[in-house]
Amino acid sequence: MKESLLKGLSEEQIAKIKACKNQEEILRLAKEEGLELTNEQLEAVAGGCETPKKRVIKCECGSTNVQTTLYRNNITSETVRKCLDCGKEWYD
Repeated sequence: MKESLLKGLSEEQIAKIKACKNQEEILRLAKEEGLELTNEQLEAVAGGCETPKKRVIKCECGSTNVQTTLYRNNITSETVRKCLDCGKEWYD
């Protein structure tokens, strides 16, 4: 795994991410920690395990450089995507 993909995370967060077995666990951890992970980061940390077909998130502009942010409260949760190339945001 490229260490540059973990830049900005604490040692504790890096250890927790490396302990995850799949993308679901990483997403759950991201929600708990309030982390924002790009598709590239998600694929890098889950790349060594068996996962279902990876869903590539694409913006309308065609870019796959998309950041995923998960928000939740006691009632609902929502996923917000943002293209890091053109700036477009959308709910998923």
